[in-house]
Amino acid sequence: MNDPTNSTQDRQVLRRLAAQVAELAARPVEQQKRALWYRHNALEPTRPLIFCDPENSWDEIIPPAQLECEGELARGWEVTLRKEIFWGAHMGDDRVIEPYFNVPHVYIESDWGMHETRTGGQDGGSYVWDAPLKSYADLERLHFPQIVIDHEATDRVLDLARETLGDLLAVRLKTTWWWSVGMTWLLIRLRGLAQIMYDMFDHPDGLHRLMAFLRDGHQARLDFLEQNGLLSLNNDGSYVGSGGFGWTHELPQPDFDGHVRTRDLWALAESQETVGISPHMFAEFVFPYQLPLLERFGLSCYGCCEPLDKRWPIVEQIPNLRRVSVSPWSERAQMAERLGDRYIYSMKPSPTDLAMDTFDEERIRAELRAALRATRDCRVEVIMKDNHTIRNDPQRVVRWVQIARQEAEALQ
Repeated sequence: MNDPTNSTQDRQVLRRLAAQVAELAARPVEQQKRALWYRHNALEPTRPLIFCDPENSWDEIIPPAQLECEGELARGWEVTLRKEIFWGAHMGDDRVIEPYFNVPHVYIESDWGMHETRTGGQDGGSYVWDAPLKSYADLERLHFPQIVIDHEATDRVLDLARETLGDLLAVRLKTTWWWSVGMTWLLIRLRGLAQIMYDMFDHPDGLHRLMAFLRDGHQARLDFLEQNGLLSLNNDGSYVGSGGFGWTHELPQPDFDGHVRTRDLWALAESQETVGISPHMFAEFVFPYQLPLLERFGLSCYGCCEPLDKRWPIVEQIPNLRRVSVSPWSERAQMAERLGDRYIYSMKPSPTDLAMDTFDEERIRAELRAALRATRDCRVEVIMKDNHTIRNDPQRVVRWVQIARQEAEALQ
């Protein structure tokens, strides 16, 4: 990596934006939101919490032409700061604005010995891929990925961030090493989506061997990160699960001595790619390999877009489960009865509400009202995510949050 630098102009832009973030983070309302998340994650009764993540629509809120910085690194930092400002000054949801600026490690990571060949996918569009593991006889060609940290480059970026922003925001070394430990996304990239479904009947032993290898590879990766002091606590405003934040007093563990272990952290697993298989097949080929990974963490989240209605008797076996995703394809009332006040009910409204030709406020309000009434005895968070377009109208996310908040507060 080349020595990172910021021009005088880029530095001025970044400092101006960082000062705005610091001002937003100092507001009393941020403390109030933080306290609300602590109570919510402890399963105490609160009003439903609201979070909206534009995700793939951020370019419609912060278009590249709006950026003022010229350097590549500075432009990335500028986007990060502008997102914080939009969340704090305009969005109006319950996400806490913090006085920090996180810098990730500079590193490279090898593949698993094979990788898919993709066709298509330009500009975020659809694609197909050629899965490389054609036969289970080729399993011996796979190997665990290796992570190599460039400590000197990491220190240079950290020093630059501290020199540029350190008197305005606390600069922290904090890397998001994974989103999910669910493994089935990696599985289908290696073997193919349709093929793994055939394998459950035609090659069950081979599929079990592959899942065991992926489990062991993930365990080895977690061991490496833990043993080398590369993990950071996520009991703060870190995004955990497939929605929600990590604020909790239950982590790290009571014996925490400053060295972060997996048992001091939240984790997520999901298996969206296997939505077409039966609960029996899920229980045989997927869940037994996810469970040992989740068990090494302090608190766990499960699920994303896949409905968990029929899988719930299996998923509820996770001993440290706290947050459960209830997707738009779930039987929400049934999940409300099953989760009760024993788990966080992470409600996912459909992102099509923000992507349609017209923004139908009456329909959005009616659907949210019905869903919140059906879950009024649960510990609810309402998470708008998986957005791919908001039709170039940033006010859609702002107005959605306003409607969701009004309906959530009306229940109190």
